[in-house]
Amino acid sequence: MRIGLLGTGPWATMVHAPALDGHAEVDFAGVWGRRPDAAKDLAGRYAVPAYDDVDALLADVDAVAVALPPAVQAELAVRAARAGRHLLLDKPLATTAEQGRAVVAAATEAQVASVVFFTSRFQPETHAWITEQAAAAGWFTAHAQWLGSVFSGGDSPFANSPWRREKGALWDVGPHALSVLLPVLGEVRRVAAAAHGPGDTAHLVLEHTGGASSTLALSLTAPAAAAGTAVELRGAAGVTRLPVNGQGALPAFARATDALLAAVRSGRPHPCDAGFALRVTEILAEAEGLLGERG
Repeated sequence: MRIGLLGTGPWATMVHAPALDGHAEVDFAGVWGRRPDAAKDLAGRYAVPAYDDVDALLADVDAVAVALPPAVQAELAVRAARAGRHLLLDKPLATTAEQGRAVVAAATEAQVASVVFFTSRFQPETHAWITEQAAAAGWFTAHAQWLGSVFSGGDSPFANSPWRREKGALWDVGPHALSVLLPVLGEVRRVAAAAHGPGDTAHLVLEHTGGASSTLALSLTAPAAAAGTAVELRGAAGVTRLPVNGQGALPAFARATDALLAAVRSGRPHPCDAGFALRVTEILAEAEGLLGERG
């Protein structure tokens, strides 16, 4: 499969490009970016073409991998789907439900496959744990903490990301937390409460249709010593916690690429397709509305 890369930022440079270049079943076909010089530089590292025109890239590929801000991603994903190109997207799918619905509609109409890279869902330890807990019954409650220190000092390559500065942890790490909780606890009936914490921290309380509740603590402004990820489930089966992942984002993205290839070959949607990512977007938009009401 010929896959073109849309985006030239840190995530594209650190994860997407090396994963595509190293994948045995993928032809890394070229790079387009909003900054032509950056596209030429990234493409040159892998001896692939740099495109000045995104439509020219779309004409030369079977699929696109997107590493762009969510609003830009949503617009270009619609464009790619309408051109008949399969979609390997990043989270969040979009930052409004309307944008997300447009992506899903375009992919459905064009009958193209989609996979959205919720990193945790493509790490073996997390995947196995989610599968095991989803098969268990009687979950009562869950607590998820996704606490990062991107904006609290240090040298994070994402510290100057304009969309993260604008949208904060709710939209950056909130999708990760939901991608773990939803397959275990089921659909969210409503966002029961949302409150601001220090910096960009957001606290959410969710009610799930199966009767369980969950709480989320999300931040990109936690002190470095307090940063980390934890998910705890409590129910009839007892208490269980999300295992620590031993692998990074690059092998996880390679597995997401495998998932797209499998979805194309089989015609069966992947659990982390654009439809699932749309539901995550809708929940976060509901939470954002509540946070806005509370100042």
